[in-house]
Amino acid sequence: MKKTIFSILLLCSAIAFAQEKKTDTLEKTKEIQEIILKSQKKKQFADRAVYTFDKEALEKARYAKDLLRTLPELQLDPISNTLKSTKGGTSLFLINGIEASDMQIRSIQPANVVKVEYYDIPPARWANRADIVVNVITRNPETGYVYGADVSSALNTGFVNGSAYANYTKGKNDFGAEYSINLRDYDNRTVKSIYDYQLNNSHYRSEEDKKDHFGYTSQYIALRYTRLVQDNYAFQAKLNVDLFTSFVKGNGQSAFYKDNTVEEHSMFKNGNSDYTKPTLDLYFSKNLGKKDELSFNIVGSYFTTNTSELAKEWINTNNTSVYDNDMNLKAKQSGIVGELAHIHSFEKGKLSSGYRVSNTSISNDLQNLSGFSEYEVNYLEQYFYTEYSGKKDKFSYRIGAGLTNIHNKSAENVDDEWTFTPKVILSYTLKNNQNLRFTSSYKPQSPGSSALSSNVVQMAPNIVQKGNPYLKSAQRWGNNLIYSYNNKHFDFNANLFYWYTNRAINQYYVLENTLGGYALTYENAKNSQQYGVQLSGSYKPFESSLLVLKAVISPASETVRTSKGELIKNDYIGNNFGISSEYKSFSIEYQFNIPIYTLDGAFLRTNENANHVFANYKLKNWTFCTGMYWLGMPSDYKTKSLSQSLVNYSRHNQIWNNKSMFILGLSYDFSKGKKTNLDRKLNNSTAPAATF
Repeated sequence: MKKTIFSILLLCSAIAFAQEKKTDTLEKTKEIQEIILKSQKKKQFADRAVYTFDKEALEKARYAKDLLRTLPELQLDPISNTLKSTKGGTSLFLINGIEASDMQIRSIQPANVVKVEYYDIPPARWANRADIVVNVITRNPETGYVYGADVSSALNTGFVNGSAYANYTKGKNDFGAEYSINLRDYDNRTVKSIYDYQLNNSHYRSEEDKKDHFGYTSQYIALRYTRLVQDNYAFQAKLNVDLFTSFVKGNGQSAFYKDNTVEEHSMFKNGNSDYTKPTLDLYFSKNLGKKDELSFNIVGSYFTTNTSELAKEWINTNNTSVYDNDMNLKAKQSGIVGELAHIHSFEKGKLSSGYRVSNTSISNDLQNLSGFSEYEVNYLEQYFYTEYSGKKDKFSYRIGAGLTNIHNKSAENVDDEWTFTPKVILSYTLKNNQNLRFTSSYKPQSPGSSALSSNVVQMAPNIVQKGNPYLKSAQRWGNNLIYSYNNKHFDFNANLFYWYTNRAINQYYVLENTLGGYALTYENAKNSQQYGVQLSGSYKPFESSLLVLKAVISPASETVRTSKGELIKNDYIGNNFGISSEYKSFSIEYQFNIPIYTLDGAFLRTNENANHVFANYKLKNWTFCTGMYWLGMPSDYKTKSLSQSLVNYSRHNQIWNNKSMFILGLSYDFSKGKKTNLDRKLNNSTAPAATF
């Protein structure tokens, strides 16, 4: 199969380059009106599909979020009440080019949506942040205000989603405020784990059976000010605060075997984590004549994360301690991201160039099994990029080139590396409703803070987990050959893909001589590969939203070649399915999947199971919602080690509070006029909290 894919890629790479006249700006109002009123359309470009919506869809939708749900590769995640890709991965949502929250998308009235750009191949300025980008293009701003709120909750367990938003526009100025909360408090999670291994010429086996109470509360507060002078400049200042707390309290029993003897053990584990992360985001964009635009963005944050864990295990007969893990981590973290970008429009194309730098500095005060330590780490990444896009006749293309510098300074090591990051996208229109695209890209991937951490945590008798400060960044080369087809019934994509990662970051077990036993840690494997085909899209048998079927099916294979040369292979069939129906003010949707095992370092892990049904009814500005999640089953998570692993490990988590969880919800949305929408070209965020 590899030879076949390689041959196709060589064939596609021989396609000649041509030029394109970009159409990212808003069309004339008269043309927009005609498109909206006459039909629902999809137009496929080299890196994106552009959707418009018919009169029926605009009248049925409560807000723009409902329109996005009709896209073939997007769906509502009922658990978080946010939109996500049916194909998985990270999604980024924009309004006229500026990064937008779920609540901001809700604040747009359907009649104000001109079109939606769905980037399955994100442009350079977003390529390192997301797998897909969705940009909602709206009408010109005018004075007005909009506000709304929603809440949904389970009736018999700790599950709450809530949010509120408000925007007010006066002349060239816009003011916005948002608040959201997600609360989980589950007291019935069961965890069954098995560790089986050879150590010092003896056979050990630990069988654990635990029940715990865990939860978290995530809150988000944002204040925004925007000043927009059409065809001149735009300025935005945004202050947002993320507040997060989590906890776990668990008790359990363990049967501990050593050769032919067995001991009955007891254990408990208590843990907490919290942080308050304020972030200031400043953006300025200036038009330099009719063909040039210069944009600047700076984002900064400073906060402290507190993480603690107390875990103990002892022998029941004599209360002798097996291990006593007391870990306390106080991490003071600062992050800053700056980006400068320039766009020049030619008669038959567009050139985009820029420079982005991000720096995260973490000062750690750590008490763990190794004693007390104070150390600092610093992660710096620089990215220079430029890309040109164009079109001629049925051919279109996007050529990009970049230079990425990753400079990671851990407590024990410094890794500094420059990588050339090219990208090529070729597109050929077979017919008006059929398109063939080829994309190839190369980019580095930096290890996360937990992988580079010097922390050590006890997992079980003779088993600890730790990071590896000597990791180097991975280098990933990806290729996709995509066929797209759409008509009144179908919107379909077939993607033949091949990904090769050099120095892939891999997790595995090693002998731990200092503490005794085994350590779960990280390495740079020789390489990893992933190849297969992904079939995705939607089917409307009645040419309307009366019945819509969505599906993703992806048979694939993945391999890892470890640093010692061992080959790890896994085959799977990724899948996700949805059925929805909309009639007048009522809609209902059912989502399900068949969980599969995928490679994750030293383990095979299943994705979260889905078996959800939910419905809503719209009455003027009110919407009444209900649903039942994980019908007839708890949320379920399985992990098992590979045959090559030094430790034979398995784990099975089930959250019984989620089983057939019944939800009720209510929302209210009101608007008058339209708010100022900023066509922002740069969107950045600082690094997430370090908690390991």
